Order: sequence, then structure tokens, then C-alpha cells
Amino acid sequence: VQLQASGGGLVQPGGSLRLSCAASGFTLDYWAIGWFRQAPGREREGVSCIGVSGGTTLFADSVKGRFTASRDNRKNTVYLQMNGLKPEDTAVYYCAATRSCKGWGSQSKYDYWGQGTLVTVSS
Repeated sequence: VQLQASGGGLVQPGGSLRLSCAASGFTLDYWAIGWFRQAPGREREGVSCIGVSGGTTLFADSVKGRFTASRDNRKNTVYLQMNGLKPEDTAVYYCAATRSCKGWGSQSKYDYWGQGTLVTVSS
């Protein structure tokens, strides 16, 4: 059972990136996926959660209107589209699997975690 986050990189302020979270060893069909990030010297924080069907998407206030989440269960993959990136979005981004987005900001409710992908927003 493994989650693999990918798609990070270096981008200029105002730019875009799309992160992917791919599952292996299990199907994401029955799992909600949360995205978290950890900036240098800061605690890990919740960014987004997408529900099992994709009909529910929740976002931290800091990214609302700039980030969107989607999923393709045929590819067993969840995506985080990040637009209008700011230097303060620089962090390692993690995806994690939980049964529902209820209480999504609580890290303890997630059963599986990916290894993280680094996003750097800088000119």
C-alpha cells in the first residue's frame, strides 16, 4: 500500500503546477484524499481534501480560489491544481488517504501518507 505524490518543482510567482497523488497496492475509489504541506521551520498544515466521489472539495482559506482538486479513479490518481502560486506556497506537499473529508484538517485521521513533493515558488 503506497501513495506517491509527484509534480513538484520550481515555479515563478503567479505560475501554476499540478500535483499528482497516485496509489499503488489499493484502490482510491473508497478513500478521500487530503493534501498537506510543510514549509521550512513550520508545522505541517492542511491544504485541501477531496471526497470519495469528487463531489466534495475543501480548501484552506490561504489557497481558496487558487487551488482546485480533482480525481480520476480510473487512473487511481488524485490531482491538486495550483494556480497563482505565491512564495508562501513554498513547501513540501503530501497527500494522504482517509475515509471521508469530515474533520479533514486533523492529520491523525489519515491512514496512509505519501512521501511528499517539493514545491518552490521563487523568482
